[in-house]
Amino acid sequence: MGTARVAIVTSEGGADADADLPLILAALRGAGMSAQAVAWDAAQPQWDGFDLAVIRSTWDYADRLPEFLAWADATAEVTRLRNPAALVRWNSDKRYLLELARHKVPVVPTRFLEPGGSFDTEDFDGPHGVVVKPAVSSGARDTARYEPGRGADAERHARMLLDQGRTAMVQPYLPLVAEGERALVFFGGSFSHAIRKQPLLTEAGLIDNFRVPHPGAVPYEPSEAELRTARAALAAVPAPGELLFARVDLALDEAREPVLMELELIEPNLFLGLNLHGLERLTEAVAAALTVTR
Repeated sequence: MGTARVAIVTSEGGADADADLPLILAALRGAGMSAQAVAWDAAQPQWDGFDLAVIRSTWDYADRLPEFLAWADATAEVTRLRNPAALVRWNSDKRYLLELARHKVPVVPTRFLEPGGSFDTEDFDGPHGVVVKPAVSSGARDTARYEPGRGADAERHARMLLDQGRTAMVQPYLPLVAEGERALVFFGGSFSHAIRKQPLLTEAGLIDNFRVPHPGAVPYEPSEAELRTARAALAAVPAPGELLFARVDLALDEAREPVLMELELIEPNLFLGLNLHGLERLTEAVAAALTVTR
């Protein structure tokens, strides 16, 4: 058997900004694999020449979703794609939160507003304000929080998204986010490491698509309750056994119980520079994925 060829899939902007990318390439090469960074939309790449394609920093996918999903489907036809194309499609729209909630996973209460649908002004009120964001987005783009009494501003934000033909989502703002968001990273279904980061939406009423992502990220030891919530979310994912990587983003509700904010299965920052043991676990998961029949 020859050397396994692994494509680490990135994008034009992601290749330079992805701090995990050079670490992953070095680790896989150190384990005897032939690893190469390839942009998902590169001109005429030979995806069937790779034994495995691992999606890493395709950070423009939300702006080109139909094209990206078509790429995922086509690539999965000729090589192993991880995470699988069906899960990429499922995770690309945050309406997956509704499915997880139906499986009794504790999630941030979320109302989805569809273009052409109706809603009430009361949807934009909450004791601590609300967060408005598009259902298809990455990196907190077109997202803002609104303080109590600013429901009219929140409604204008939602109407802007709806007028663009996008689904909007409205969530209550969780005040304990001020204590930090948690991100739990899993490889091959097993917990690897976690970080805690400072809140992102620090200025109310502001849509800022140039925020520094993951401010103040530091290593974190999750509680048993946080691990239970993360594992419950992963267990509710369609075909969870096929997950090469996952990041589960949590916050605390007012009862100090962990609730799911997002489940990242496409291109999450994995914070490998903060936990180098994670590189070993990822490398092991990649090696295991290479043995699975497509």
